[in-house]
Amino acid sequence: MPKFLFRNLLLIFVFASATAQVQGIQTEIDPPYNIKTVSFVKNDNNVVPIFELGDTFTFQFDDLFGNEANYYFEVIHCDYNWKPTDIPKTDYVTGFDNQRITDYSNSFNTLQVYSHYRLSFPNQFTTQLRISGNYMLRILNEDKELVFSRKFILYENHSTVSAQVKRSRDVTNIDYKQNLDFSIASNDITFQTPTQNVKILLLQNGNFNTAIKNVPPQYTIGNQLVYKYNTETQFWGGNEFLYFENKDIRAASNNVGRVGANHDIYNSYLYTNQARGNQIYTVYQDVNGNFVVKNINASNNEIEADYAWVYFTLSAPTFRSTTKDIYITGMFNNYSLSPEYKMDYNTEKGVFEKAVMIKQGFTNFQYTIADKKGVIDFENAIDGNFYQTENEYTILVYYKESSDRYQRVIGKGNANSINIIN
Repeated sequence: MPKFLFRNLLLIFVFASATAQVQGIQTEIDPPYNIKTVSFVKNDNNVVPIFELGDTFTFQFDDLFGNEANYYFEVIHCDYNWKPTDIPKTDYVTGFDNQRITDYSNSFNTLQVYSHYRLSFPNQFTTQLRISGNYMLRILNEDKELVFSRKFILYENHSTVSAQVKRSRDVTNIDYKQNLDFSIASNDITFQTPTQNVKILLLQNGNFNTAIKNVPPQYTIGNQLVYKYNTETQFWGGNEFLYFENKDIRAASNNVGRVGANHDIYNSYLYTNQARGNQIYTVYQDVNGNFVVKNINASNNEIEADYAWVYFTLSAPTFRSTTKDIYITGMFNNYSLSPEYKMDYNTEKGVFEKAVMIKQGFTNFQYTIADKKGVIDFENAIDGNFYQTENEYTILVYYKESSDRYQRVIGKGNANSINIIN
């Protein structure tokens, strides 16, 4: 074979291999152990990654190795089902991606060293994301290998979503589920074949893992789409999130029984949690799974907040005999069901235990039960399901006309179950 032909075939193979890495349905890849506190930030607050097109927001994370490693970012535009679209990147990115993240700094005055990375949108490379839709943000190492990835969504303001949270119409679940009734209207878009071209995504507390999708409009009134289903738009109510607070990492505080420093960094030992499934519903405030990084003795929480081993203990005797696993989840770990957050059973004490390294501050969490395949058992939730639970719901509207090249996100609506009605 001639050398030039071999070289060309090799280049084609390399290009095809690189392209294949981002083909197929995109799923979020959990970060390795050394990557912590991954979050999207807007107005200095950790937020669910749903932004209006043109908004300014930041993506940030910590690397516990603290060696100022080189990380690169890549943005992939996806369709409704998170499959990469065939739109050229120049059509949805003004500028370039696949660039090194240059905004980083090392921790200061902390026992656990780390490097804190910040990636703003827009930034010096990507001046603007130009179209709405689903996006996958991929973080790569210096060998351009995928380290982890996160979803985010950009929407346009072309429709109005009116929503109300109601109790289930099914008597068997009336005390345990919450149902979303909503309608969609647009003043500047005339929906074409809405049962096929309009799609919705329903999120509870920003958790993509429990999203409801592929529900068509139940009926239309002129240009208004109405969704008043009995079961298709229902979520299990769950319970209020648990929390702990270690803003002063050296002192016991809310739900922290004692502190220590046995492993060169601080330890926060939480009080034992009791399974709440068989208890009555109790009202107390949470932040719907979110978290706040905070060190009350620091001026810059991004690099001066320390890490602690947080020791979780759960008393749930009825779950010992099941073949399912219990995980500690929340926005602090993107509701991950990875082994790092799976609890172990202590036969001597008769409790489930787990130590997780978490950045200090205020953290919401919950206990999630799932089988070996990662399928969550909502019905038998450790902390039960109550229709009174305060949950935040997000409704996203996707639309694609026959002449469009991609599915636009044309609207966003919110509803809260604090005003739940029958």
